[in-house]
Amino acid sequence: MTGRDLLHRLLADGGGVLRCEPAWVARDFLPPGRRLGLPEDAYDLGERGAVCERWLASTTKADNRVGPEDEGLSHVVGEHGERMLLRDAVAADPAAVLGESYAAAHPAGLGRLAKIFDYAYRLPYHIHPPQEFASLVGCNAKDESYHFLPGPDAGRHPETFFGVHPWIAEQGAGDVLLPYLVDWDSDLVLRHARAELQVAGEGFHVPSGVLHAPGTALTLELQEDSDVLAMFQALNAGRIISKDLLFKDVRAQDRDAEGERFPLRFVDWEVNGDPWFYENRHLVPRAAGDDGVESWIFYNTTKYAGKRLVVPPGATHRVVEPGVYSVFAWSGSGTYAGHDVTGGEPGRDELVVTHDAATREHVVVNTGSEDLVVYTFFGPDLQPDAPRIEARGR
Repeated sequence: MTGRDLLHRLLADGGGVLRCEPAWVARDFLPPGRRLGLPEDAYDLGERGAVCERWLASTTKADNRVGPEDEGLSHVVGEHGERMLLRDAVAADPAAVLGESYAAAHPAGLGRLAKIFDYAYRLPYHIHPPQEFASLVGCNAKDESYHFLPGPDAGRHPETFFGVHPWIAEQGAGDVLLPYLVDWDSDLVLRHARAELQVAGEGFHVPSGVLHAPGTALTLELQEDSDVLAMFQALNAGRIISKDLLFKDVRAQDRDAEGERFPLRFVDWEVNGDPWFYENRHLVPRAAGDDGVESWIFYNTTKYAGKRLVVPPGATHRVVEPGVYSVFAWSGSGTYAGHDVTGGEPGRDELVVTHDAATREHVVVNTGSEDLVVYTFFGPDLQPDAPRIEARGR
């Protein structure tokens, strides 16, 4: 059976909806927060590090130093043991998954990556190169947004450092960061950034080119489909991380020519030094309808979008969307477009609703005794009416 044949069978069996297995991702630069619902002995993976992230409906491979070839890639599964990579399913028949016109306009596919990240310590201060620099290493940029999940303990450092103090941008004094990159022996680069509290149910929009050090709250993230970065902080969680991560997505010739100064080119100084950064990037849920069931949680960009659905016990909610999207059930139980979903049960909590099913009315039913809380994720240009934050201070 060809991949196209298998995809068509899964679509026929699921009424245009695909079920996903969980995709666990290990990282070796920080210990895990152990809040992803795995057995205690399943987090530690030796040389690979530990499971710190779960990627959702992912067609993006994790760019790790060591690990399996399919790390980060989601598999879609059938009720009779059928299994294939979601990436391969999209490639086998893009129009069947994405819709004919969207597939023609977006040859990269789904174009977004959703994930949960779960670390015991704050992530190091780092940056994702803007597209002009990501292109130099054959990658996409990585704009991203956060939503801090309610329920689990927020950890020991529930605050995120963003950007730089405004005077650094105003005076063109970016070289103040250079000694920390050269010496690579401390975490004192954080003295030049500002911290914001991670409040459950809220989040932030972080374009590429913005320095940030995410805190320990369990975080749902939606981003462009990329894994590029440059670390700017050497000491973290009590140890010096590899300096290779500063140059992870820097060409050898650029490192040879400019050394530690080259990654400073990635910094968008105007956005990093914005005195109104909080007001211009802070995401709070915004109503996506009149019934209070749906709220926008990822917005302020056309590169991706996301919503939260809260369906009360015994209630039914009807959905029509403009195109393909994925679903993650966070808590509660019910049916989504005819498929059973249960929050907190990996393997029963994740779906892809392909174009034809998404654009027809489909139903979400809460069959349990608590709220069914579901998050939905959309790729580039699918939700042009998603809210935008009115910029302040410009």
